[in-house]
Amino acid sequence: MTISDERIESATVAALPQAVRQLSINLNHWYVAALSSEVKAQPVSITLWEQAIALYRDRQGKVHALEDRCPHRQVKLSEGKVLGDELECAYHGWRFDGSGRCTAVPYLAENQKLPNCQIRRYPVREQDGFIWVFPGEVEKAMAVQPLAIPEWDDLNAIGSVAPMQCEAHYSFLIENLMDMYHGHLHDRYQAWADPKLEGLEETESFVHAHYQAQSYYKVNKIWSVVQLWFPAFRQLHPEPLDVSYLYPHWSATLGEDFKIYCLLCPVNATQTRAYLLHFTSLKAFPKLQRHPEWFRRRMKQTFFGSAKFLLDNLIRQDVKMIEQEQQSFLQHPERRNYELNRAIASVQRLMQQQAWAEERE
Repeated sequence: MTISDERIESATVAALPQAVRQLSINLNHWYVAALSSEVKAQPVSITLWEQAIALYRDRQGKVHALEDRCPHRQVKLSEGKVLGDELECAYHGWRFDGSGRCTAVPYLAENQKLPNCQIRRYPVREQDGFIWVFPGEVEKAMAVQPLAIPEWDDLNAIGSVAPMQCEAHYSFLIENLMDMYHGHLHDRYQAWADPKLEGLEETESFVHAHYQAQSYYKVNKIWSVVQLWFPAFRQLHPEPLDVSYLYPHWSATLGEDFKIYCLLCPVNATQTRAYLLHFTSLKAFPKLQRHPEWFRRRMKQTFFGSAKFLLDNLIRQDVKMIEQEQQSFLQHPERRNYELNRAIASVQRLMQQQAWAEERE
């Protein structure tokens, strides 16, 4: 793509903010519905792009995802309870198995048959600490894989997870994550400085942006963790900063020390749920590899969540700006942005291509 063509395409996207801010999602992908730890004995209700879904575990601990609707009176099944392998409606006690089939009605007379009603069953997987749901065509679920998070079980990676609730279209969140120039916002919570976009790769399934930046953190001593709490110990040093929109999710690496993910669950055109994951690498400490596995696993569990306070503050600052963007758009959809970061036009194109692909399919 030539520079002139690139400018033309960027201007075309920027001139049509309505098209981006009202995009649907491509349903034929795996989306994160909940943390595994959030789905316990009682059903959990989530909404994935205007589709209400009830998650529950059967007696073997297997997770099921059903349309959150009792076909009898259209109330939420998630208000009920789990009995064995079935989900019981709170209203009249109708029961449904993991396939969405009605299996029992408490007051069914001897001369009556079970209602021939079927609610939708969603493909669901439990992987890397999360419950993933496929809201698209069931037959396509096997051909697509959820985003892999190898650090979740890696004993050399200390993880933290923070949930995010954003009253805005998912495009605003993705653009925020891909635009490393917004580090200016984060003040003492900032992890990087002086980013320079040096490379951009764009396909029909991902956008990869390579920045060169100055990192505030260097994990090379046992005491390095104190940098999280005491900014005075931080020292700027050059590190590559790579961010990727792996539709529909996002990931980033800062040098060799940090890996970050944002796993999305778009709720509707003005609401987005997500989980932000942060992993700190311990590979700079080879002596740790000599300890027995049980010790390293205990260490990983003990320090899990050590960066959550940092994530929570980053999220708070980002969400405030993102929600202001959404409100501004709703009030003045005709206004255009004057964008200088080439990565933004690339992710907008990807979002459009994926949404249009869903419509064509």
